[in-house]
Amino acid sequence: MTSTSDHPPADARSDWESRISLRSDEEGTTDGTPVLAPPDGVTAVAGIGHVRLSWAPVPGAVGYLVHRAPVRDGAVEGELTPVDHLGGDVLSVPDTWYVDTTGEPGQPYAYAVAAVPEVTVTGPLGTLVTCASLPTPGTVPTVDLVVDAAAAGTPLARPWQPMIGSERLSQLLCTDLSGGREIGVELLAALRRVRDEIGVETVRAHSILHDDLGVYREVDGAPVIDFSGVDRVYDLLLSTGLRPVVEIGFMPRDLASDPERTVFQYRGVISPPKDWDRWADLVRALVAHLLDRYGEEVLTWDFEVWNEANLEVFWSGTRDEWMRLYDVTARAVKDVDARIPVGGPSSAAAGWVDALLAHARRSGAPIDFVSTHTYGSPPLDLRPTLARFGFGDARILWTEWGVTPTHFHPVNDGTSAATFLLTGMRSAAGRVDALSYWVASDHFEELGRPPRLLHGGFGLLTVGGIAKPRYHALRLLSQLGETELPVRATGDGADGLVQTWASRRADGGLAILVWAATLDQSKRDGDPALARRIRLAVDGAAGRTVTLTRLDREHGDITTLAERLGVGDWPVGEQWDALRAVDALVAEKAETVAEGDAAVVEVHLPQPGAVLVEVAGS
Repeated sequence: MTSTSDHPPADARSDWESRISLRSDEEGTTDGTPVLAPPDGVTAVAGIGHVRLSWAPVPGAVGYLVHRAPVRDGAVEGELTPVDHLGGDVLSVPDTWYVDTTGEPGQPYAYAVAAVPEVTVTGPLGTLVTCASLPTPGTVPTVDLVVDAAAAGTPLARPWQPMIGSERLSQLLCTDLSGGREIGVELLAALRRVRDEIGVETVRAHSILHDDLGVYREVDGAPVIDFSGVDRVYDLLLSTGLRPVVEIGFMPRDLASDPERTVFQYRGVISPPKDWDRWADLVRALVAHLLDRYGEEVLTWDFEVWNEANLEVFWSGTRDEWMRLYDVTARAVKDVDARIPVGGPSSAAAGWVDALLAHARRSGAPIDFVSTHTYGSPPLDLRPTLARFGFGDARILWTEWGVTPTHFHPVNDGTSAATFLLTGMRSAAGRVDALSYWVASDHFEELGRPPRLLHGGFGLLTVGGIAKPRYHALRLLSQLGETELPVRATGDGADGLVQTWASRRADGGLAILVWAATLDQSKRDGDPALARRIRLAVDGAAGRTVTLTRLDREHGDITTLAERLGVGDWPVGEQWDALRAVDALVAEKAETVAEGDAAVVEVHLPQPGAVLVEVAGS
């Protein structure tokens, strides 16, 4: 592996962001995009520190966009504009409710909601409602929760389990040091940990055809193919119990029509092929080789075509050329074995989904799954889109998702990103087949290697393998049982600011996750007005042992501990060991009160913050 600096260029982030834009050929609607009426029944409820909006679902909507304008002297001031919760990407939300904490406290706002049939299309605004958040009182409001331990329940969906993201897998072979730590060894350990502790099943990563693995070159004009590098990284990955999601890209330099068009510090080539037949031959050779080496397990691997071609930074060709790439690539995969699943468009900001489905309906190209990416909001609901184009049986894979698309953003390191993750997973459960958090480890170098321990990296685990709050959030989710139980919630903040996920395990014990969250990233360091007192009554659990596992800025947040320890760019000496105090969350026995056959527990819940309440089996 080629050694590079531990510090990305000073202008790397600004240069990257200047190039991130939707392609000009992304503009406009796609075949048959419906015109959706605005949602009915919009209501706004004033809460302390927030306003909760809700509305009726609109058939055909993939999401909803909340608009707002201030009201002064009884009149709406200016135009209504989308509420910006600073996610940096798609602001539409998939659920029929929204919690607004971005406004000025006590200031009345006019709200209206539009239905979104496709990510680039917003329908008309509906009826205006006016509301202002309530002033902060002297006491913390209470949210009452009631769970019946004996309720029938339903199977609990686990969208976090099928997939996680990673830096390109060639880094598993890297012996360079970053932050004094060997990259390949720690990346492998991070992947093994998400498998062992969270139960993740597959890993999606870029650039399996990059030249650093030596897959393809031309000698005297003739192709020479060598999959030994691919074998080495896949052998390592499979040794952890994980399977790869094979993202087919980027372009080998000798096969590229324009080899100087590249992305990232490692210069992945983003050009169309110079020879489409040779590209198809390479894809067939790769799939056949994997099937020969690893056997019928490969029939369970997802093969994804390219990455985010709807961004100019990732595809130098046109949209039509990418559609050709999809056709050629998908058919080459199926030529080897028709049972192998293939899909795309693997797009940024949920783009090109409609375009690919419309194209495939005309071309006959196979689509076993639709994959796309968004950041900063829960994933949109693509089920109406698949049904509209006749691909209702295709799976929905969100192969990248996270709290922000921005490299080196401080929101990545703290607790608010953890409660964001819980909110997104809760929203996606039952309608998304996989919601892949991007990425497992801070050993990640798209714009250069980490310049310091806490640098706003995308990883769930730091360099050094210490858990960030987002990792703890996934760990808490993994403790939920097999059966989801209903929760009755009342009080200021219920079913919005305060969210719940209750479950029963096979042994009859309960795991109930409660968190206080807002999509508003201006509140990433917390807002006392959004804290709540939780009073949880579990019917049928009187006399059982109850434990609490907390996740907040005082429990499991590496940023808080690093500040107290005075950690500089990198920990020194015993600071590494001291930081590992946040590497696991600690359960504590809860004090309970029996009310009839119910066990009642009370807990203070800060924002951002989460608590896992576990009730022993009977």
